[in-house]
Amino acid sequence: MNRKDFGLLILILVVGTVVAIINPRFLSPVNLSNTANLIGLFGIFALGQAFVIISGGIELSVGSIIALLGVIFVDLVSLGTVNWSVAFAVVLALGCLIGLVHGLLITRARLQPFVVTLCGLLIYRGVARYYTDDATAGFPFGASFPTLEWLVAGRFYGIPHSLIAFLIITIIMAVVLHRSVFGRYLFAVGKNEEAARYSGIHTTRIITAAYVICCGLTAVAAVFIAMYTRSISPSSHGNFYELYAIAAAVLGGCSLRGGEGSIIGVVLGTVLLQVLQNLVNLLGIPSSLNFAVMGSVILLGVLADQQFYRTRKSVARAAG
Repeated sequence: MNRKDFGLLILILVVGTVVAIINPRFLSPVNLSNTANLIGLFGIFALGQAFVIISGGIELSVGSIIALLGVIFVDLVSLGTVNWSVAFAVVLALGCLIGLVHGLLITRARLQPFVVTLCGLLIYRGVARYYTDDATAGFPFGASFPTLEWLVAGRFYGIPHSLIAFLIITIIMAVVLHRSVFGRYLFAVGKNEEAARYSGIHTTRIITAAYVICCGLTAVAAVFIAMYTRSISPSSHGNFYELYAIAAAVLGGCSLRGGEGSIIGVVLGTVLLQVLQNLVNLLGIPSSLNFAVMGSVILLGVLADQQFYRTRKSVARAAG
């Protein structure tokens, strides 16, 4: 754990302590369980966003992907067209395919990540609304899928399965990012893509893989969130979720310039965001201010990153 991560952990403990003092309900088992569930749901796709940001890109279509893949999964399962495991595989494959298309458009067609993913945000939301005829997608009355519901919405000794899945994915992604050749190449590409290319790194594959990982994890999150909400309004489902992911990654130390970040940082960033959201709810602050809180968090994270970058540059210049 580096200094940034340690500082973030201290901040989480301080904020949590203050909230608990102001409103003891923060430490109630029900509230802690609900917060843990949300950490799991949002943390899964925040990890994916981190890979893209470390590569020097951005993924703005996360919320729309969650809406589109969510209605497809609900439709396949509720109609009984295929078994839920097959439906999950289809959704996961579609998510990876979307990531592949984004990666190729960015690396082969040389389009800006902002433009590609912004267009994706609009396209996938529109397709989701067309797919359902702009109606809410949900499970039929009385429909029950015991195994599926237990796997994605159940609890193990009070711990939500979404949080357990998040922790398992976190361990896997930590190995991929910090203990593999791919991870080292990803940091190199994010720092300086041209230099990485001249050093023999296949930058096209690395960047494309980052988007595939991001959208693949978003597909997994889409299934968990679909089973959590049980119904999906394609016009609003997943709205601004990309901001949650970006905020968690930035808070966790991922630089929007690319080439920096850690998995533990993203986990801590996700926890802090959910603690802040819980604070807003427990203190009776109007929910309409949620996005104001989110925007402020992103701004503070970017300002802190900028200051850290300037300080490190000054120290390097002085040492040189």
